[in-house]
Amino acid sequence: MKLITTVVLLLLSSVIYAQTGDLRGFVFEKATGEPSIFTPVFLKGTTIGVTTDVNGYFILSKVKVGTYILVSTSMGFDTASVPVTVVSGGIINQKMFLKKRDRQLKEIVISAEKQTAITEVRTSVQKITAKQIKQLASVGGEPDIAQYLQVLPGVTFTGDQGGQLYIRGGSPVQNKVLLDGMTIYNPFHSIGFFSVFETDIIRNADVYSGGFGAQYGGRISSVMDITTRDGNKNKHNGKTSLSTFGAKLVLEGPLLKPDSNGKGTSITYVASGKTSYLNATSKTLYNYKFDPNSESKLGIGKLVSNPLGLPFSYTDLYGKISANLESGSKLNIFGFDFKDAVKYDLAQVGWKNIGGGFNAVLVPQGTNVLIKTRFNYSKYAINYEQKGLTAPRTSSVGGFNGGMDFIHGLEHGELGYGLEITNTVTTFKFTNALSRTIENDNASFETALYFKYRYNSKNTKLVIDPSIRLQYYATLGELSPEPRLGIKYNVTNKFRLKGSSGYYTQNLIAGNSDRDVVNLFYGFLTGPENLQKKLTTEDRFSGNAGDVKDVKSKLQKAIHYIIGFEYDFAKHFELNVEGYHKKFLQLTNINRDKIFDVRETTRPEYLRTDYVVETGYAFGTDVILKYDYKHFYLWTTYSLGYLRRWDGRQEYAPIFDRRHNVNVVSSYTFGKGLKWQVDARWNLGSGFPFVPTSGQYESLQQQPMNTDPNSFNGTQGIQYGGLNEINRQPYYHRLDLSVKRTFEFNNDCKLETNFSLTNAYNRQNLFYYDRLNRKRVDQLPLLPSIGVTFSW
Repeated sequence: MKLITTVVLLLLSSVIYAQTGDLRGFVFEKATGEPSIFTPVFLKGTTIGVTTDVNGYFILSKVKVGTYILVSTSMGFDTASVPVTVVSGGIINQKMFLKKRDRQLKEIVISAEKQTAITEVRTSVQKITAKQIKQLASVGGEPDIAQYLQVLPGVTFTGDQGGQLYIRGGSPVQNKVLLDGMTIYNPFHSIGFFSVFETDIIRNADVYSGGFGAQYGGRISSVMDITTRDGNKNKHNGKTSLSTFGAKLVLEGPLLKPDSNGKGTSITYVASGKTSYLNATSKTLYNYKFDPNSESKLGIGKLVSNPLGLPFSYTDLYGKISANLESGSKLNIFGFDFKDAVKYDLAQVGWKNIGGGFNAVLVPQGTNVLIKTRFNYSKYAINYEQKGLTAPRTSSVGGFNGGMDFIHGLEHGELGYGLEITNTVTTFKFTNALSRTIENDNASFETALYFKYRYNSKNTKLVIDPSIRLQYYATLGELSPEPRLGIKYNVTNKFRLKGSSGYYTQNLIAGNSDRDVVNLFYGFLTGPENLQKKLTTEDRFSGNAGDVKDVKSKLQKAIHYIIGFEYDFAKHFELNVEGYHKKFLQLTNINRDKIFDVRETTRPEYLRTDYVVETGYAFGTDVILKYDYKHFYLWTTYSLGYLRRWDGRQEYAPIFDRRHNVNVVSSYTFGKGLKWQVDARWNLGSGFPFVPTSGQYESLQQQPMNTDPNSFNGTQGIQYGGLNEINRQPYYHRLDLSVKRTFEFNNDCKLETNFSLTNAYNRQNLFYYDRLNRKRVDQLPLLPSIGVTFSW
């Protein structure tokens, strides 16, 4: 009898449990057909709700059977609602369309942001949209994500010319940049204000400064994942602009339209092209520079003629075709061609990055799984020539990447897993200042599996996000298990604690050294052969040499630790504070000290290997204070950072070790119809470290045997101080301003004029110091610009 009772109870419980179904679908903007991203979707009168992803997709799992009103809302749009009936064991597919309106309640947006903040860990990640980028004071009249990244906490930018981004102690090669799933090896142009990405086609950019999940691999510092728009499904649109810096053209529209209700298959296109003619216009408009070495009445230098102007040029082309099916499945095919060139008196550099591929989102019937797949190819090549070098420096990197991701919606969270394959081929040739050539041609093949799970407690207090990545470097024969974990505890709806940690590896290394102050040559290589076999570790208590250990791996490795809190301490105010520690277990750098052939085994390793192994650490605190209400936006960040490297003999500070960094960004729209917009950005950064000059000498070049050294002249040589003899450059600060005015002719056509001032008070920020000629070279001076943009 007891057995029968137990069986009956089990059957009843299974039947009761089965009285649920799943509700999934997509949310789109009615006017364009574009996905509405990060938009709240909920069942009216319940606590059941989620936000859409970057594809506008949502899923509500294990919903009790019954009839509900499904609601979606977003700022600037009418609330969309539709009745749905959930049946036992069924899967309901539902599309929703949001229609724009002139006015919207601000509280709706705040509740949407709070919902995401409560249900996701969001440690060390910033989600960026084109709208946010356009709130920044633009340089040259064109807002660009490169300018926006510079105001993010934890990001260090080394200069206006040839600058690269360093994120929480990680060098550029340790930052993974993805465009629609494709790897972009050099996303920034030689003039540091502009990236290869067109702002108007960006749907979303996720920037992880650390602690990212197992869906990303192959980099040990950060990830920037950019997704582009599909294009307008209902009508053809375009935008063209001209400024004193450059020009651009963006086109989009339908090749096959859906019906008037948004149903049916659609095919769209989006294409963009932009170019800079600054190398031509600057000879007339910007034919000046600030020379601190020239005398003036104030004794602080003066503006002098610069007939070369600004020798920068670039061209970026991107195109994409998207096919969207009625079920929500879609296929994207895309390609790009990015070029950059800069020509100075003493050096010139040019690089090109091309690629293409596809990605797809599949919504299979009969299951609540969402499948994403991708395959692409990308190649980057650079050539650097400099007077005095016997040969140009060259490098290339390229290969294919493919993968699949599976996402299951759960009642209290989400389950994801996937696989990835990567093939990379590199070539590299470099001659150092001692006329020693380092050459490396190599290929690598990597595979990876990952699993991730997000758990949201029923009372919404706790979020746990564990994941693991199994990265196999087939060429090296090395398997790397990489566990990661994110946790958030919602103390209240306004105060939230969070933390994350993870283990990361990568095989790709940079063809330039972390010790270089200015380096336009940005090369790549993998799995270097001529790597040192022993490493003297650092005794962290004394700062001196410790034990000697074998170098058994060629991988670069790091561990991240992050802890912080979010506090909505007042209406319209948000405060985010994070402390971080990145422990670099193993780093690979080009050996600047090599003077002997590797076969001279009696010499110390650090004088004969092409590459050296280092360790290091970075720690600090990032603070974000945000105010957003009606037509005024204020964003303030402060970063405190501390960075060190150990090369086996000494501890030193890399050139991107910036102790303090402050950014203040504001935007205000006003006037009838809100046609005016004023933007400002101010940046203050403490000085970078540099190695002082300890002396100068006559450097005698190699001559035939028995040559009398008194019969020829040498060249001037520099004797540098030790890497640990740290001095600091002056503080950097710069103010950028811009004003925009929009003229609307009808609903489809509008004209925007803009005027901007870069380095508005003409701050003389140090670029580098020419030691041979004993002259200071500064960053860019005051640069006014004017532009016009026409949209139709």
